[in-house]
Amino acid sequence: MKSKAVGLIWLSLIIMVDIGFTAKRAMQIDDLLNCHRLAEPQYSPDGQWIAFTVQTIDIEANKGQKTLWRIGPDGQNLQQIPTHSGNSWSPLWSPDSKSLAFLSDSGGQVQVWKLALDNNHVQQITDFYGGVESFCWSHNGQKIAFSARVYPDLTNFDEMKKRDTARQASLIKARVYEELMFRHWDEWWDYKRSHIFVLDLNNGSLTDVTPGDFDAPPIALGEGYCFSPDDQTIVFNSNHDPVIAISTNNDIWSVSIANPREPRLITTAQEYRDFRGNDYAPRFSPDGKYLSFLSMVRAGFEADKSDAFLYEMATGKFINLTEKNDIRIQAYEWFPDSRGLLLLIEERGRLTLNTLNIKSGQIKTLVKEGYNSAVTLAPNGRSCAFLQSRTTSPDELFVYSFTDNKIRQITDFNSPLRSQIEMNDVEDFEFKSSDGAMVHGFLITPPFFDAGEKYPAVFLVHGGPQSAWEDNWHYRWNPQLWSAQGYVIIMINPRGSIGYGQKFTDAISLDWGGQVFDDLVVGQKYVIDHFKFIDADKLAAAGASYGGYMMNWMEGHMEAFSYPFKTLVNHDGSFNLYAMYLTTEELWFPEWEYGGVFWENRDQYEKFSCDNYIINFKTPMLIIHGEKDYRLDPSQGIMAFTALRRLNIPAKLVLFPDEGHFVLRPQNSRFWHQTIFSWLEKYLR
Repeated sequence: MKSKAVGLIWLSLIIMVDIGFTAKRAMQIDDLLNCHRLAEPQYSPDGQWIAFTVQTIDIEANKGQKTLWRIGPDGQNLQQIPTHSGNSWSPLWSPDSKSLAFLSDSGGQVQVWKLALDNNHVQQITDFYGGVESFCWSHNGQKIAFSARVYPDLTNFDEMKKRDTARQASLIKARVYEELMFRHWDEWWDYKRSHIFVLDLNNGSLTDVTPGDFDAPPIALGEGYCFSPDDQTIVFNSNHDPVIAISTNNDIWSVSIANPREPRLITTAQEYRDFRGNDYAPRFSPDGKYLSFLSMVRAGFEADKSDAFLYEMATGKFINLTEKNDIRIQAYEWFPDSRGLLLLIEERGRLTLNTLNIKSGQIKTLVKEGYNSAVTLAPNGRSCAFLQSRTTSPDELFVYSFTDNKIRQITDFNSPLRSQIEMNDVEDFEFKSSDGAMVHGFLITPPFFDAGEKYPAVFLVHGGPQSAWEDNWHYRWNPQLWSAQGYVIIMINPRGSIGYGQKFTDAISLDWGGQVFDDLVVGQKYVIDHFKFIDADKLAAAGASYGGYMMNWMEGHMEAFSYPFKTLVNHDGSFNLYAMYLTTEELWFPEWEYGGVFWENRDQYEKFSCDNYIINFKTPMLIIHGEKDYRLDPSQGIMAFTALRRLNIPAKLVLFPDEGHFVLRPQNSRFWHQTIFSWLEKYLR
């Protein structure tokens, strides 16, 4: 009997090998790069199709390729939409569902194109000098609105081209500025502004509906523009304050297409709200009775709570739908019957799908798990499609049915890759911090985990700082790829994180190295004391942006930890807050976070500037910075490196001349990961 059982086992093994059974393996760097990246799902107005974008990465060519796809809401008839050899993205259906407009860089510049679905004929719609940034359809399908960058003092496109040509040909390459916001993210200002244009598809007439020396949509903090229900007006958001670098005052405006010289400010000051904060994402209700938008109450604060507002068109009355709800709205859509909104809400490390009844104010959660984004509603209101990812799965397309309250996955682009990789789900944990508040975090164990073994651990600190670690698939800081190196990954959402109430988010402002640091110190001790498989002698920490700042802060305050880190990884972190203030571009950020300009609030800057604690430095650090990072100037990384090496502390400086705040190019990403993992291996093995 025993020999028969053994024989059956061997037979089973032979069969598994014969049918191509492959044992799972740990995730590799190129696995992350080879994922299919889904984006921008859009229901067709007839409800028959969902169009979306898929990006794939060619590592050797060092670039991505974006293509358009469509699928039935039932998951049938998946097909790539034929366009051309260029990148294609931002699919938007025509109101009659007979064609699909999209953006494409075929021909060199980004323009709007249109695909006729009956014969697959592709037609270029715009031929705008300099290219197009975004677009939308009118309700009757006779017009499109699009945004593009132009010289605000020129109205003739031949003159714009002449000016650009002269600048390019000139041997003088000096940049000359007299105002702030002269560079942004990773680009120097080109003296142009974003304007919104309306193109009549019948006669070809083109109208700049936002002429003037301002950006519409604005340069940051959320945009939006749309046609009014009668297609005679464009509603948009824009910041008209005199110094944009210190202002978050994006307002909602309307302008007549026939008379664009007289825009009307909608978000005018009210007795109960001055609308000096960030107002964005304007949309009309399908019945035309309301204009909706998201609004932050506090001027200068980019991470304030976003309330869902209605503007009643007939009366001019404002209605705050979420005034009493301590929630973090990321995005929203109208239901076709105009009775409610579909909300995406950040909640405890997840992005949840919810409904909001505009009459009762009741919020109901539909999908609580995972990270649910880019929602699009069926025209009959009976279902919605959205992207969902988790730490164990890249985005795929899902459909939620309001009829039976069931969720169904309808694409599976990444299953061949996922089927090969061993990954463990995130584990939630919570602990009491030094002030008694509860703090939440995630833990991920390495593949092929054995609870009886001891593992090194890496603590990741998120950027923002008003952000959060979430149960999602990340293409830069992917915790599964880090855990695949044999590490337990710890991700704590300390004070300043979003999704835990606005008070929790607010607590980091004016206190960058205070309670938030206590949360991390207490959290580290809790995790190591409660998860016995973590080797307390083999610990590292890593972070980017604010997380990079925290690496510098930890460097000067390592004595606070019960279990000191062996090494730190600092990506694009701030080091000297005086210099950070004087070299960053969005000045509203440091002025809010540190209580004003540094020459009027020196104590705050002094207290939390990491260079003041150089005397305590002793931990080896890997420092990475993009040379085109204008949010946190590369000099910040160079300062940290110089201080460490002058103290004879092991350090490595990696500078990317072709990257900004984020490492985006495929081969740079591969090198970034290789460098970090090699550094960690040196100190944790």
